[in-house]
Amino acid sequence: MIHLIDLHFQGQLEAIAAFLIETSDGPIIVETGPHSTLPRLEQGIQEAGFQLTDVKHVFLTHIHLDHAGVAWKFAEHGATIYVHPRGYPHMHDPSKLLKSAKMIYQEQMDTLWGTLKPIPQEQLVSVDNEDSFQIGDVLLKAWHTPGHAVHHIAWQVGADLFAGDVAGVKIGTGPVVPPCPPPDINVEDWKQSLQIIRKLAPERIWLTHSQSISDVDTHINELEKRLVDWAEWLKPKVLTEELDNGVLMKDFEAFVLKEFKSMDLEPQVLMRYAVANPAGMSALGLKRYWVKKQQRELGGR
Repeated sequence: MIHLIDLHFQGQLEAIAAFLIETSDGPIIVETGPHSTLPRLEQGIQEAGFQLTDVKHVFLTHIHLDHAGVAWKFAEHGATIYVHPRGYPHMHDPSKLLKSAKMIYQEQMDTLWGTLKPIPQEQLVSVDNEDSFQIGDVLLKAWHTPGHAVHHIAWQVGADLFAGDVAGVKIGTGPVVPPCPPPDINVEDWKQSLQIIRKLAPERIWLTHSQSISDVDTHINELEKRLVDWAEWLKPKVLTEELDNGVLMKDFEAFVLKEFKSMDLEPQVLMRYAVANPAGMSALGLKRYWVKKQQRELGGR
């Protein structure tokens, strides 16, 4: 049985979720959310009939703080943490991850994300593509799915796929949108990862932001189109107009808001999208993508 635990991030519903899967060998967690939502996570675990200390296996889609920020708390109680090889060193020594996040979020860092502590190496498992793990009567299979992050894994459990951020953000009946924060956005890799999901043909995709999706093909097609549309809209502003970050963020926020308002989304839903996937951060991530792509192309001449 799968339990979706809404973490009420920043007081909003549907912004960030964690997932508890019941197995014959006790509960496992996929995604932890940030440390700032730990009380709600513990409450959700208890509502499912367990305690945080019952969780001995935690599976991360990637190491961004909204997905993995409180994995260390489970490790303190003896849990094993499963993570992509490129995320592994940052879970053991999060100093670089913290430094990068503090540069972005500055004085909001503690309020948004809380504390991040190192996890001992003996409690970390580096997960290669297509690795499988049997926990009681539940088998989890890892699929490396870069594009949103180089250290991204989608976890397959039977007909279900826990897709982290590679399958986008969808609030209620609103549109699916691609979360594109710096530094790892790569549109080509992302499209290849979406093709992996198509081939897997899961019956349901579980989105960390923040529901399950059963119409998978429609969802993935819409996400891919919007990812390309967003990237192409930003390309001339980055490479031709060379807008500074502040102007670029404001322009892109206005572009996304106009699209949302054309769909008659309610103000509460607009707020949830802003919390789960700030448009300004996507502008910066896609800017970095285009600049790096241009540098590679120039370097290859």
